[in-house]
Amino acid sequence: MFWNIIGLSAAFLTMFGFLPQVIKIYRTKSVNDISIVTIVQFMAGIFLWLVYGIHLRNFAIILANSVTLLILVAGLVLFIKYKFQKK
Repeated sequence: MFWNIIGLSAAFLTMFGFLPQVIKIYRTKSVNDISIVTIVQFMAGIFLWLVYGIHLRNFAIILANSVTLLILVAGLVLFIKYKFQKK
């Protein structure tokens, strides 16, 4: 039971760890203090976790990393939109 709580907590924190950054980008429409390398590196890691979860057929890993990847894609789209937007 204890380890299930640890695992679920880790998944939850990872899933929504980048969400505050996405919200900040959306509200401020500024990405001046955001590193594209961080976003892309995090996306690559989460993608590999997703592939691993698919290989294991582990629904929890698949779900957690799918949600995380969607949040990161939203962040990347906003980054591109606001980084190259004409002022």
